[in-house]
Amino acid sequence: MSSGILNEKVVAVLMGGPGAEREVSLRSGAAVARALSTLGAKAVEVDVTGPHFTLPEGVHLAYNMIHGTFGEDGQLQAILEAKGVPYTGEGVEGSRLAFDKIESKRKFDAAGVPTAAFEVLGRGDQPGLIAPYVIKAPRQGSSVGVHIIHDTAHVPAALEDCFQFGDEVLVEDFVKGRELTIGILGGKALPVIEIVPNEGFYDYAHKYTKGASSYYVPAEIGEENTRRVQEAAEAAHKALGLEIYSRVDILLAADGSLSVLEINTIPGMTETSLLPKAAAVVGLDFPALCERIAELSLARHNR
Repeated sequence: MSSGILNEKVVAVLMGGPGAEREVSLRSGAAVARALSTLGAKAVEVDVTGPHFTLPEGVHLAYNMIHGTFGEDGQLQAILEAKGVPYTGEGVEGSRLAFDKIESKRKFDAAGVPTAAFEVLGRGDQPGLIAPYVIKAPRQGSSVGVHIIHDTAHVPAALEDCFQFGDEVLVEDFVKGRELTIGILGGKALPVIEIVPNEGFYDYAHKYTKGASSYYVPAEIGEENTRRVQEAAEAAHKALGLEIYSRVDILLAADGSLSVLEINTIPGMTETSLLPKAAAVVGLDFPALCERIAELSLARHNR
């Protein structure tokens, strides 16, 4: 049942962004705007292409649906705070931390959150880990700049690709396992989803192409594994100081070991998105999920 918290409120749905995930963000934003309208909000779609954007008159809340660069990395959050406008999702520091895969890994390690062994390379460095391993651009979303290395002959090209995004590259052990993702809402884990790509690994195309992957929610991994996975996801969310919502990606290996990969603080909200699928299992339909995110965000702002 709706709380009515958004009724008659002007909500600017920020979408698009300047990054690689622009098209997906536009779809997320449009879906959220439709849902907010059903809740009685005056939803205004705002296509953001950079730091100079105009918010509607009398805006009560900025609903951030910009995935990846600018929207998810703390930049947009800082601009909205400077304007004094409440916004959905995590604050500047939590957003920045979660978007930086290197800083996230260090926080996970410090908090005892299970995660794969890793190293950080600068330009001119070579991986010290034994293949297979994964080379990642640390500040890109949606599997952009991710290379699984089985043959070290492919390392130079992978490094060249990743260094185009910045001066550091993350290398981590390749963990073979079941791909799981867990939505966190207000600190509590939603049902676990298992992702099974039809081929290869869960890359950008598999994420956003209808029918390219199969999803099982709740994941059929047994009660004990479900509990362990949800606890690891909650611990990862907490390790980065997050409060509102996120989606945590975890691998479950055949021996039962867990490895937290990363956390998305602006997960997709499209027809193929995973957070809405998990919320639906616990009785939160799409508008109710959008409203709950707004409630949690406004409560944090009002503290």
